[in-house]
Parts: sequence; structure tokens; C-alpha cells
Amino acid sequence: MESFAALLGERGVTLTLFEFAYMASRREGGPKRPPPKAEKLIGEYRDVVSAIAAENPRQKLFIGGKSMGGRVASMLADELYEEKKISGLVCLGYPFHAPSTPDKLRTEHLKKLRCPALIVQGERDPFGTKSEIKAMRLPRKITFAWMSDGDHDFGPRGNSGFTRKGNLAAAADAVAAFIAEHSAAR
Repeated sequence: MESFAALLGERGVTLTLFEFAYMASRREGGPKRPPPKAEKLIGEYRDVVSAIAAENPRQKLFIGGKSMGGRVASMLADELYEEKKISGLVCLGYPFHAPSTPDKLRTEHLKKLRCPALIVQGERDPFGTKSEIKAMRLPRKITFAWMSDGDHDFGPRGNSGFTRKGNLAAAADAVAAFIAEHSAAR
């Protein structure tokens, strides 16, 4: 995420990074337990957004995250959008389902999403491939940017002709364009 934040900075977008307490604990040598359910992280995410909004009262805010962070942000997006606290949602590598259980979707709340959203997804992400997602009925408020031959971290296969660096740059371009479009609209 730090390299992605730098790419967005080159495009005039400031990104505030944070990690959930369970992730920080793991990084600091704490026990490697499975992550908590996404619903249990909503309060922590809301607190971070509130703090950022208080520090930047005139700034248009977009929320989002990578994988679990994007999922949690998406669960909070409509509430914050209706309260006019955010202008949109950006998810990188959304976990539509666990790789081993494509029939157990994590999309029920997305079907009712009213907040403008961009999901940047690798075409062959094991958490939701392009063909799987195209078959889902998701609202038009959700737009997609597909990273060529990308996996969950947008990395392509070696013989594909694409690179992770190129996919990350394309992802940053898509995010910057989405933010520019929706900053003007709200």
C-alpha cells in the first residue's frame, strides 16, 4: 500500500494509510490468529474516518482499502455517504468470496450500494475473477477497473506480457480519475 500511496501522490491524490489493530498486532509479533469478522471492524474503521475528517474538514474524502479493508469500507460507505462525510468508495482487490468457497459470496450489501464506488480487481483474482463478477447483479454505482491478468495483488503471470508495476500504475490512474470525477459531482 505504501508504493500505491506514492503512485497516487504522483497523481495529486493524498492517501492516508492505517492498519486495523489485529494487523498491527501481527506485524509486532502478536499471535497469528485469523482476522475478525468484517462486521467487528466497522467501528474501528468509522473512528479512523472521523479522525481524518476532523483533521481535514474541507477535504473531500473517499474511503476504501485493500481486500478486507475495502470490504469493511464498503459496509460503512452508504452510511457515511448519506451523512455527506464521504464522496465515494474505492476497493482494491475486493474479496467477493474466499478462494476455496466461490458459492459463499460477500456481496449482499453491495447489491444495495448507493455510494459511488470503484472496485479495482485483478482479472484472475482468486477472491473474484472477472468472469465471476460479470455474472453478479451489482448496481451501476459500482464501476470496475480490471488489471490485466492480475491476481489479488494485481500481479500477472510471468509470460502474460503484463507487469505488476504496469498494473499498479493503471490502478492508480483509475483511482485518480474516479476521485476527480466524483469530487466534482458532490
